[in-house]
Amino acid sequence: MGGYVGLTVMWWSGNFYLAIVCGMIVGIFLAVFMERFFLRVLEGKLLGQLLITVGFMFFFQDLALVIWGGDPHWLVAPAYLTKSIKIGKLIFPGFRVFIIALATAVAVGLWWLQEKTRFGAMLRASVDDREMAEGVGIKFPLVSSGAFALGGGLAALAGVVGSAYLSVFPGVDFEILPFAFVTVIVGGCGSLRGAVVGSIIVGLIDNFGKAIFPELSYFTMFAPMAVILAVRPSGLFGRAT
Repeated sequence: MGGYVGLTVMWWSGNFYLAIVCGMIVGIFLAVFMERFFLRVLEGKLLGQLLITVGFMFFFQDLALVIWGGDPHWLVAPAYLTKSIKIGKLIFPGFRVFIIALATAVAVGLWWLQEKTRFGAMLRASVDDREMAEGVGIKFPLVSSGAFALGGGLAALAGVVGSAYLSVFPGVDFEILPFAFVTVIVGGCGSLRGAVVGSIIVGLIDNFGKAIFPELSYFTMFAPMAVILAVRPSGLFGRAT
């Protein structure tokens, strides 16, 4: 939805950064709405939360199909971001460099938020021991809503930027979801470092796998997850329970 909202704003205004901001606002609103009125009601019922989340995915997919149609759409990035960058004899696509730089900035920002801020401390405390956190005055519902808002905003940011690279179409969320799922399993649930390392591992294996064994692309993507689950079920940087 962030990608489609950004696309619409881009059509209307021609401003790439305004498209990012509007997409993130919608992503934040939807995430907080879902957490407050649906996921919180099903607190502790993991299967119910999973099913209602997938249900929302189908709803938004059909909504996008009705409003924007079923054809892929590309969000046009500014010309200065799409120029090639030449370093010696090597040429790099400018927009890919921009995506890498943006992802690095997001990772550093999340690390700073988690490790160096009061909100990050409250969030870590709530995840480790909710009852103790509430006992010392931490308002868990507000912390939970803040975490979902952050996640929704970042997901929408990825949707808008990704629309300029991969395009946006109904069902693109289901194509991206397996990569996120495998990345979390490989890196370890709840670990920011694991998410970074896991994404690099999964991305490299998937790309080389498609180039070398195109007929086994899904196998090469899920193979690292199977190996990690067999050797270290908690993931590379996850905490064993």
